[in-house]
Amino acid sequence: MKLTQAFAMAWKSMSQSKMRSFLTMLGIIIGVAAVIVLVSLVGGFSADLSSSFESMGTTNLSVMLMGRGGSTVMEPDEMMALKEQHSDLLSLCSPEVSVSATLKHGTASMTATVTGGSEDYHLLNGYTLAQGRAVAYADLSARSKVAVIGSYVAQELFDAGQAVGQTLKINGDSYTVVGVFEELGDSSESSADNVVVIPYTTAQRLGRSARITSYTLSATSTDTVEAAIELLESTLYEKTGNEDYYHVSSVSQMLDTVNELTGTLTLVLVGIAGISLLVGGIGIMNIMLVSVTERTREIGIRKSLGGKRRDILRQFVIEAAVTSAVGGVVGIVLGIIAAYVIGSLLSMTVVISGTAVLIAFSVSVGIGILFGYSPAAKASKLNPIEALHYE
Repeated sequence: MKLTQAFAMAWKSMSQSKMRSFLTMLGIIIGVAAVIVLVSLVGGFSADLSSSFESMGTTNLSVMLMGRGGSTVMEPDEMMALKEQHSDLLSLCSPEVSVSATLKHGTASMTATVTGGSEDYHLLNGYTLAQGRAVAYADLSARSKVAVIGSYVAQELFDAGQAVGQTLKINGDSYTVVGVFEELGDSSESSADNVVVIPYTTAQRLGRSARITSYTLSATSTDTVEAAIELLESTLYEKTGNEDYYHVSSVSQMLDTVNELTGTLTLVLVGIAGISLLVGGIGIMNIMLVSVTERTREIGIRKSLGGKRRDILRQFVIEAAVTSAVGGVVGIVLGIIAAYVIGSLLSMTVVISGTAVLIAFSVSVGIGILFGYSPAAKASKLNPIEALHYE
């Protein structure tokens, strides 16, 4: 028997009992659809996280100082000097101080986190100016009460286009708005546009803290990130003598960690969804056993007319594989549709993985062959005389 004939007979067998074929495929459909949905949503989540980290700059380095005996282990001037001495590895540097504050302008008010930074802060964090200027070096040395605000703060407290030059009160102190950043997110409260930047020297006074425990720096390129990390770690170790007093990390390292975690999560979720595929395979085996029993006389006739054992085996294996493959295709289509619907409802990005689709289809076919082989082998071993007398 030719393969084309075997496939034609398999399709005819499915068409003659549509409901039973559908119920046989149901486990495969659910399993494949679940795999596609989970992989697509996790892939979208991973893509969103990667985009967020990349927007921070893949060359950015974060330094956290835990101190020793309550003293600062690295003064801002020392960190700035280190950047200047190793300009081949480090290009930007900003000490960072965060202060929770109440902002007021006229009758409008809001609460926000005010960040103290250097003249490099906006460059390190991907901000560009829509109006005015950024924090300048002169502002740091003079402890000037100036502020650069995000588009969300501008629209909440000021009339459009009227922020620069206006007075903004931060915890009761008057600051002059010298610049407005262009929209970086969606100008919502939870976005990067809800930002107020002042000189870090002023922020120290505002927050009544003499310590700088956080720095953001930038390597000169992605190729120098590791060397820059080694430089910072060796310098800090010389200052403190203990690795527990500081932590240096890069955005690229955090991105790698996130990708590793989402990859593990994907494998776990796919493994759970794969249980449905296993159940679907057992369903195919049961139905194929029933089919062999129902077609015992047919098998006897084919064998008596010269049908070989391998032809019978191949015929039933192909029927199981076709049934499973059709279920896989239906599951892929439903999975893609469901992924977009769920993504739309949850406002999540959906990334359809071609590799996941191919693997899901291949696994569905493989399950059909694997679980269909035993019934097919049973059919091929039937004695033709006994099969012809089967009632």
